[in-house]
Amino acid sequence: MSKKRIVVTGMGIVSCFGSDVDLFYEALLAGKSGVQLITHFSCEDYPTRFAASIPEFDSGEYIDRKQARRIDPFIRYAIVAGKKSLELAQIENAALDKTRCGVIIGSGMGGMTTFAEGAVTLSQKGYRRITPFFVPYIITNMASALLAMELGFMGPNYSISTACATANNCIVAAANHIRYGQADLIVCGGAEAAVSPVGLAGFVANKALSERNDAPERASRPWDSDRDGFVMGEGAGVLVLESLEHALKRGAPIFAEYLGGAISCDAFHMTAPREDGQGVSLCIKNALKDAEIEKEQVNYINAHATSTPLGDMAEVEAIHKVFGEHAKNLSMNATKSMIGHCLGAAGGVEAIVVVKACQTGVLHPTINLENPEPGLGEIDVVANKSKNLEVQAALSNSFGFGGHNASLVFAPYHE
Repeated sequence: MSKKRIVVTGMGIVSCFGSDVDLFYEALLAGKSGVQLITHFSCEDYPTRFAASIPEFDSGEYIDRKQARRIDPFIRYAIVAGKKSLELAQIENAALDKTRCGVIIGSGMGGMTTFAEGAVTLSQKGYRRITPFFVPYIITNMASALLAMELGFMGPNYSISTACATANNCIVAAANHIRYGQADLIVCGGAEAAVSPVGLAGFVANKALSERNDAPERASRPWDSDRDGFVMGEGAGVLVLESLEHALKRGAPIFAEYLGGAISCDAFHMTAPREDGQGVSLCIKNALKDAEIEKEQVNYINAHATSTPLGDMAEVEAIHKVFGEHAKNLSMNATKSMIGHCLGAAGGVEAIVVVKACQTGVLHPTINLENPEPGLGEIDVVANKSKNLEVQAALSNSFGFGGHNASLVFAPYHE
């Protein structure tokens, strides 16, 4: 039985560059950094005092104002990005069978602001003052649940939480539901709102963050030999995936085609990647197998590339293992160099970047790359200046604490 073809018909984003997909991509093409000193909470005594944050997010007419004040920021981001993706997908007047439409939006860390505020309330005022919304607004599935309630989508609905591989896991799961005939359309991706006192403190304690406080915009520097850790980001990245048959029937816009995806586990360490890249190479190989393409058809990779000393080159090692001599024909960039690491939302945001690259034929630069690691070899990492490229097939990688790996393959849509 031939596999159903799956296409991307909508995209929605919440980012440090705003909530418009085209303006977001224009900022990336211009090499703009969204990393700034944190001003919405006090962190003067922290060794890291910057992030690519969204301190004053207005959900506008997308969420009732009373509801917007109540729900955790990660839920706000998910609902706005989800609704914007559906606007772009032009479903307003579409005759949808809502029993065959779903939502799978995950979060790596969930409602951290709600949790932290609840802990303070418990400590200072006692259990009687805890809000009845405390549990609903910290659990990671509530973004998908609330969005589905508003839309009336009764199909597959859940969240996956695999740290920074979350959004890619959700996209793979959504695609499989469509392939298996269980749904026609699924809104999928990830959302995260972890730039908070406790979120920042946790990653500081983990010694994972850059401490380049004197030049925050230059702190995220994937593959640069002077990198000293990643930069926190936040937001949401959401796709509308749809069977090609369903999209054509309703006359939907088609922005790219989802060819395949895969997941794997390093089975190695809680926070460190395998230096030999074995888990990652397994994931990439299986993604290409699922996409039913040869490695030589891939000419663009949006790398996980967080700007950590170990992680960056472990991924590069895996890419060399998989692509061999073809690696010299690859163009590879690092979106996190400009918007930091959006954690559970990263894969969704970067999937949008890949779709825009397929559409526009222009790759954004990897900024702050001044002293490239020699282990990159002949891979073109699009250093500091955007590049024209007719994308044939693109790979998007995301990896998370716990050794979770997830890779996606997209391509321009052709009839």
